[in-house]
Amino acid sequence: MRPKKHRCIRCELRETVFKPRGIPTCELEVVVLEADELEALRLADVERLHHAQAGERMGVSRATFGRIVESARGKVARALVNGHAIELRARQEG
Repeated sequence: MRPKKHRCIRCELRETVFKPRGIPTCELEVVVLEADELEALRLADVERLHHAQAGERMGVSRATFGRIVESARGKVARALVNGHAIELRARQEG
């Protein structure tokens, strides 16, 4: 597996877990959304950028951006439909 290329992430986390109300987190399956996936959602769905533009902003190719945003959308949809918690992971320095 190739090493992960550095990705430019500008999204600041205010919260780290989103979950269904009234159910303790320890009783829920947790879906982890990585920092680059959250940034991809922000660029594609909030800023409404095309994949080429968003990939440029993140410092990755259009195709790589497409894979990241597809993964993120799948995770969020799975969590919402199945009532899972979503944990947002801050980027790892190093």
